[in-house]
Amino acid sequence: MRFILLSFLVLCSSALAAQSLTGIWRGKRTQGSQGCFPEYFLELHITWSNETSFMGNAYSFVNEKQYTKVNFTGKFNPLNKRMVITESAVLQYSVPDHCIPCIKIYDLTWSKNGKQEVLVGDWTGHEMGNNNPCPPGKITLNRETVPTFPVDLYQSDTLLKLQKNFRLQDREKEVVQTIEIDTPAIKIELYDNAEIDDDTVSIFVNNTLLLHKKRLTDRALPVTFNAFPGTDYELMMYAENLGRIPPNTALMVITAGKKRYEVRLSSSEQKSAVVKFRYLK
Repeated sequence: MRFILLSFLVLCSSALAAQSLTGIWRGKRTQGSQGCFPEYFLELHITWSNETSFMGNAYSFVNEKQYTKVNFTGKFNPLNKRMVITESAVLQYSVPDHCIPCIKIYDLTWSKNGKQEVLVGDWTGHEMGNNNPCPPGKITLNRETVPTFPVDLYQSDTLLKLQKNFRLQDREKEVVQTIEIDTPAIKIELYDNAEIDDDTVSIFVNNTLLLHKKRLTDRALPVTFNAFPGTDYELMMYAENLGRIPPNTALMVITAGKKRYEVRLSSSEQKSAVVKFRYLK
């Protein structure tokens, strides 16, 4: 009997752990009195997730012209289906002069009714730039397929700050290959393609900086991201130097589901190598 019960719990845990949170979640966020508005729309873009962790961007908005965009990370408990989301850097905001964006913590629970997935719970927070508390409220979100705002790749706060001061030289883009994939999870590994000669690169995906001034060696430089259906992704290798033996060359190994690709890239002070991806669900 103990073995049967243990097996049942393991199966339940595995089934919940397999639940992917990656995608678009949209609904309503209320706020108590003294808040800027009593009700907002809220759209979460969970761009990466595993069994217990996830990350992405959150849009709180009254309309598409009045909004805040914030980075977040989160933890998910597959046993009780509880998720806690912690916002960090405010990426963009366009709000009335009397409003101050809130940096929020969400405490939500995942459930499913038929085919519809729902997140329900509460939020608390403080004003951007100080520790004044924001009037808390409630959240109800449904999983959606079409976003209101463009889906970006998740970028750490450190890389975000670096990119703000990053100045790209005007270089030609050379498309080396276009790859159609049938799975959202893309894993990329970059190696020096020839003699290790101090080639240094920065990697952008859809103009988002994901690797900054990294040296190519015989050890992989990893880049991972989750693609959304019908969205084009453009990876660009930008040469920071040409090493001792120009041009800057790299071997890119791409793993997408059960498929594996190898692409050789070459970047210089005149051009940047580009590989395009498209996820066809």
